[in-house]
Parts: sequence; C-alpha cells; structure tokens
Amino acid sequence: MGEEMSRLAAFQAAWAPNVLAALRIMSALLFLAHGTQKLFGFPPSPMASDGALPPLLMTAGLLEVIGGILLGIGLFTRPVAFVLSGMMAVAYFLAHAPRGLYPATNGGDAAILFCFIFLYLFFAGGGSPSLDTLIARRKS
Repeated sequence: MGEEMSRLAAFQAAWAPNVLAALRIMSALLFLAHGTQKLFGFPPSPMASDGALPPLLMTAGLLEVIGGILLGIGLFTRPVAFVLSGMMAVAYFLAHAPRGLYPATNGGDAAILFCFIFLYLFFAGGGSPSLDTLIARRKS
C-alpha cells in the first residue's frame, strides 16, 4: 500500500505542472472568448449591442482579450492573473450580485470561478509549458 501511494504521489508531482498549464490555457481561452464577444461580436451573443460599448465594458473586453492572450501563452502569468482576479471580483459585485443572492440564478458563477482560478494562478504560476518558465530557464 505504501509503495502504491508513493508511486501515485510521484505521478501527481510529475504531472502537476502540465495539468496546471492546461488549467491556465483553457481558462485563458474561455476568458478570451468573453472579450472577443464584447469587442468583436464573436462568438455571437443574444445580448450583443449595436452601438459603442460603455467605457466599463470596453475596459473589461480589453482586459479579457489582452489578459486571455497573455495567460494563454504564460507571459507575466502572476501579475496578469492578479489583475484579472480582481477584475472578476469587481464584475461579480457590480454586475451579478445586484441581480440576486445566488450565483446560479444571478449569472455570476463564471465570474466567481474565473476569480478563484486566477487567484490560484497568481500563487501557483503558469506551470512548466509557459513563456514565464522559458524566460526563467534562459536567465539561469
């Protein structure tokens, strides 16, 4: 039993950076889609506006696109994740919480998930397949 547990622990330790990178990349792609939806109308949304975006939504869209790209490639992962985590906390309390108490009914469940995933990435970094790791390896 002890040998199996140590093999499992070794397996988990070996794969943890890659699974962390997969979480970072998939979260970034999903987040990026929210930004492209706001800024470019793609993918199409039933809530799309025909006019110019209000400044707050324009800022959110820019942060989602730029932050999504940076997180996706793993560049400046920690500071970008910190900013985006805060952005999603603000988004939840400004846009979702006023609509009701429960995230499942106020539409804020994605905002909460993004907030905490980005907070985790701030502490954990981006995983081994990232530009941050490549740059750090070249420096040392």
